[in-house]
Amino acid sequence: MSVIDEIKARIDIVDLVGETVKLRRTGKNYIGFCPFHPNTRTPSFVVFPETGTWRCFGQCNEGGDIFRFVMKKENWDFSEALRYLAERAGVTLRPIEAAPPEEEQALERLRDLLENAVTFYQHHLTQTPEGRLALDYLHQRGLRDETILQFGLGYAPNRWDAALNYFLGKGYGVEDLLQVGLVVQREDGQGVYDRFRHRIMFPIRDPQGRMAGFGARVLNPEDVPKFINTPQTPLFDKGKLLYALDQARKAIRAQDQAVIVEGYLDVIALHQAGFTNVVSPMGTALTEDQLRLLKRYTRHIVLALDADAAGQKATLRGLEVARQAMDHADELVFDARGLLHHEARLQADLRVTTLPPGQDPDEVVLSNPQAWVDLVAHAKPIVIHVMETLAAERDLNDPKAKREIAAQVLPLIEDVPDAVEREDYRQRLARLLRVDERALLRATPTRFAPSRPRGTTPAAARIVSPLINTQPPLHDMETHCLRLLLRHPENLYLLNRILQQAGLSRFSPQDFEQAPHQTLAQALLQALDQDDMEVLPYLQQHTGEALQEFLQALLAPLPHGEPTPEQQLEDIARTLIKMRLARVNAALQQYRFFHENLSEEDAQVGNEIAPLIPQLIQLRALLEKALAQPLQPD
Repeated sequence: MSVIDEIKARIDIVDLVGETVKLRRTGKNYIGFCPFHPNTRTPSFVVFPETGTWRCFGQCNEGGDIFRFVMKKENWDFSEALRYLAERAGVTLRPIEAAPPEEEQALERLRDLLENAVTFYQHHLTQTPEGRLALDYLHQRGLRDETILQFGLGYAPNRWDAALNYFLGKGYGVEDLLQVGLVVQREDGQGVYDRFRHRIMFPIRDPQGRMAGFGARVLNPEDVPKFINTPQTPLFDKGKLLYALDQARKAIRAQDQAVIVEGYLDVIALHQAGFTNVVSPMGTALTEDQLRLLKRYTRHIVLALDADAAGQKATLRGLEVARQAMDHADELVFDARGLLHHEARLQADLRVTTLPPGQDPDEVVLSNPQAWVDLVAHAKPIVIHVMETLAAERDLNDPKAKREIAAQVLPLIEDVPDAVEREDYRQRLARLLRVDERALLRATPTRFAPSRPRGTTPAAARIVSPLINTQPPLHDMETHCLRLLLRHPENLYLLNRILQQAGLSRFSPQDFEQAPHQTLAQALLQALDQDDMEVLPYLQQHTGEALQEFLQALLAPLPHGEPTPEQQLEDIARTLIKMRLARVNAALQQYRFFHENLSEEDAQVGNEIAPLIPQLIQLRALLEKALAQPLQPD
């Protein structure tokens, strides 16, 4: 999380604005008199807690985030607002330092070592007699040779020093081998030995396809544990990686869906069958970091659970896999509450599907690929999966069984943030249990928050609850637009030509709602308007330290590869027009909210707003027309 995001997560916009503006709650939003222009009769200022934004519907006709509010109120620039809000939030601002070149070179050396290890293990799988047993096993599991090659599968020889001696002979040192986890220090400290022995080797790569580590499966059933991974290293953190994401990300983006299965071989078999949007958590608890990785490509995620984990083992304790092993039968345990919290914080759509009893995903797809299609298509929301699973295991004619099921499901329903979804789930549960919904309402745990004085926010709420809605899709589009513009700033001239052809206004910092984005967009225009320096050096010198972290993040390599300048131009144009369309639709919704909540004395503001609505509707039609045609300059 960046410093800017952390500050937003810790500061409640209602508390911040409420210190200088007397707010009254209207529905889920707050309304008051605008502090930026003289006005004591018509409250035209609205705070929207869900998006962490504010807007004046009167004379100012401005809005933004907490940074924009402080900047406008205090007449500060972004750096001053950042320092003030960081101190208020208890966030330490640290100078941004680029990684030393020697550190990057050291990491590249370790990656090269791991790439050589892939080749070493592949050779022993395909070119040695002792690797034949592993190769036969993979063939028995239905894998073709081209698939084995595609995923770089290998075999670790059944010796204590095979890898050690090979890589020492290649000029690598023991410290290098320890750093990437290929060898283990002996307990007495006297020497090292191979970590992986007599195992099938699965190379694990980061989303960009760079080597990070290995997973290893036993061949001898008597060996334990069944699966082991590379330990924590400078390159490998299994809680922040997903197996095969480097090969699955394009399909995930194209299909707007990711499927999570448990095992390495499940992933490989599904990819071989053409289902290339599948990844695995590699024997660790499914973490929010892993879900955030997927969220870069899609918000629609399906968990494919085996029948044991999803059925009688559905103890609601957590989607866990044993830390060192990935055995399908007993290790995956389902936690609805944890997943619901992930779903809310990430604004994702998490669903669950159950495999046929006794079958793994690779067995399903090898016997009947259409069965896999049907399984994924029928994935259910978490709460529905839980209530149906629990009901399938109990006698619903028994009143005590109904009470116990309701006691488990109702707290989950109350964890769902959307009121419409909660109501639908309660109705479904009532029909399933064949009881009156009013009985469930009486049994529902009370949702309440202890009262607190204005201007204070509990520490836990500051850190957790604002994360649910402070990053709307518009924020992501703004970031994407800037990221592309910074790669080819000269595209801005062609972008303006495209916009003018469509009858739209030129690019402006006001296209951005977030203060950091506005500030950087303004700096970009200034950089293009001067001739003394190249654009990027100018930005690095003139944006100030406050935005350096954000600028570096925008300049980082794109996870799906770098598009051509022509592709970038089309992408920038569409993203910018979509940003404007999203803001127009949001403005129409906000105007509608504001109009519906006007009191009689606020009628003057309503009269001022009324003429704006047809203008916005006309602009929306223009934007939608532009998006429906190719966006290239004449």
